[in-house]
Amino acid sequence: MSEHLVAAIQFAAGADVKKNLVTVYGLVAKAVDRGAGLVVLPENLSLMGHQETDKLRYAEVEGNGPIQDFLADLAVTKGVWLVGGTISVVGPTPGKVTATSFVYDDSGACVGRYDKIHLFDVDVPDSQEHYHESATIDAGNRPLIIDSPFGKLGVTICYDLRFPELYRQMVDAGVEIFAVPAAFTAKTGAAHWEVLLRARAVENLAYVIASGQGGLHENGRETYGNSMVVDPWGTVLARLGSEPGVIVAQIDLNIQRHYREVFPVLSHRKLDSVRYSE
Repeated sequence: MSEHLVAAIQFAAGADVKKNLVTVYGLVAKAVDRGAGLVVLPENLSLMGHQETDKLRYAEVEGNGPIQDFLADLAVTKGVWLVGGTISVVGPTPGKVTATSFVYDDSGACVGRYDKIHLFDVDVPDSQEHYHESATIDAGNRPLIIDSPFGKLGVTICYDLRFPELYRQMVDAGVEIFAVPAAFTAKTGAAHWEVLLRARAVENLAYVIASGQGGLHENGRETYGNSMVVDPWGTVLARLGSEPGVIVAQIDLNIQRHYREVFPVLSHRKLDSVRYSE
């Protein structure tokens, strides 16, 4: 079967982990009620704390923790594949965590782990926003590619979206669908979110399912939302605004394969053979 319904959920997480997980449960249930078999959750799904160090208190060991148990139980209870946004996992450096996305199949088994590779250490232009994720997060160094019933799935997280070489590496390994949990700032999201998502879809002739945090958070941060599903031709199939909710869209791998056959841009690359003058 080449056609599947996929979904992304969106909300504004706060500092109460249990409350956030109740919200996640309700939104995933709505996605499943609408027929989705694969649901992508946003970055920082369980916590948007008042301080960056708040995440350290809730860090779990891989395979053991209440947030992981919740996600596994949700997947099996609802019979759905989940790309589990991100949660904090104990990192290799004392006092740091990894920003980790676990993927669960519909039996509740964890079938993949991705640690965010590119960390958001920036001063947002023309604003008072400053971010230094590497102060509390250890970067990952390994892409995640999963064979799923929906197609070959690649997982990236938020700031990764600005690094097209990561996506191209995964496409070279056969990826057909990208899942992008995120928490883009309102300012950078308004400027770049849609164009980046559509660019990653178009240049790789791949589907993109992007789930963002959206709205004003308890800590005063505002995230852009606008979760969307984009097809391989760059068409936005479904989109939210900044409000909490669910989007569901149909993907069709036969359509994608058609694009890759009739518009074979991926086979036309020449840079590997280009010689630059000294």
